[in-house]
Amino acid sequence: MPLDLPKPTDLAVPGFIVLMLAEMIYGRMSGRAVYEGKDTLTSLLMGTGSVVAGLIPAGLGYGAAYYIWNEWRLFDLGYAWWVFVVAFVLDDLAYYWVHRFGHRMRWMWAAHVIHHSSQHYNLSTALRQTWTGKLTPGFLFALPLAFVGFEPAIIAFVSGINLIYQFWIHTEAIDKCPRWFEAVMNTPSHHRVHHATNPDYLDANYAGVFIIWDKMFGTFIPEDKAGNPCRYGLVHDLGTFNPLRVAVHEWVGIARDMWHAKGLKNKLMFLVGPPGWTPDGSRMTSDMIKEDWKRRQAVKGTEPADIAAE
Repeated sequence: MPLDLPKPTDLAVPGFIVLMLAEMIYGRMSGRAVYEGKDTLTSLLMGTGSVVAGLIPAGLGYGAAYYIWNEWRLFDLGYAWWVFVVAFVLDDLAYYWVHRFGHRMRWMWAAHVIHHSSQHYNLSTALRQTWTGKLTPGFLFALPLAFVGFEPAIIAFVSGINLIYQFWIHTEAIDKCPRWFEAVMNTPSHHRVHHATNPDYLDANYAGVFIIWDKMFGTFIPEDKAGNPCRYGLVHDLGTFNPLRVAVHEWVGIARDMWHAKGLKNKLMFLVGPPGWTPDGSRMTSDMIKEDWKRRQAVKGTEPADIAAE
C-alpha cells in the first residue's frame, strides 16, 4: 500500500496568498515589485488550471514509478529521515535536468513556456504553471529514483517541498542574499537571470533549490543588475492575456510546423529539436540568438582602424 504523505503544495497555498499580498503592498510603497492586473489574473488562472489539469492524468507517471519500485528497485531504502534528505537532493538534481530539457526540447518547452510568458517578475509568476506538463516525457526523470529504491510517495513529497522553495525566488523585492547562501542555494537574483530574455542570460540557472548544479554543469550566469538588468517574458512575447491561448499556443505551433514539414526527420526535429529550430534556419534558436549577440558585441567593440585593416 502506498505511503500516505500530505501534498506540501496544497498546504502552502494560504502562505502563497499572504506573501503575494505582502509583495503587492511592498511593491506599491517601494516600487521594487510590479504587478499588472491582467497579467496577475492570467497567472492565477494558469495556476488554478494547472491544479485541475494535473488531477486527470496524474496516475500515469505515478503508476509507472510504483511499478518500477515494486518490481525492479535495487534497494529497500525504507522511510528513515535520511532517506527523505537524500531523496530531496537527488530529486533536485533530476529537476535540474528536466528543467534544462524543458528549455532545450520543444516538446517539453511547449508545456514549460507558460511559466515564462509573463513580462513581469513577481510572486504571481511562480503560480503561472502549465496545464499540459503530463503530455511531455518529463515524468521519466523521476523513474531512476524509484529504480534506486525511493518510494514514489516520498519522491512526490520532496518534489512538493522543492516547488514550495521555488515560490519565494520569483521576486524583484529581494536584491541579494548573504554570499554563502548565494553560493549554494537558488535565490531571487539567480532565478531572475533564468527568466530574463537578455541574449547573454538565455539558457542559464536551471536550478530548483541548489544552484550548485548549474555551477557543476556549466550553466550558471550571475546577475549583473547594474550593468545588464533583466528583461522578462519570451523572446517573442504572446501579446495576449487569454489563458487558453497562453496554455496551448506552442502546441498549436508544433502541430502546424510538423504538418507542413517535409520528411520524417524534419517533422521529428520540430518536436524534439530546440525551440526555434527550422530546417532552413529561418528562425533562431537560443544558441543562434546568443551567437548573434556575441558577434554584434564584438563588432561594437572593434575600433574603426581594426575594421579597415580586415
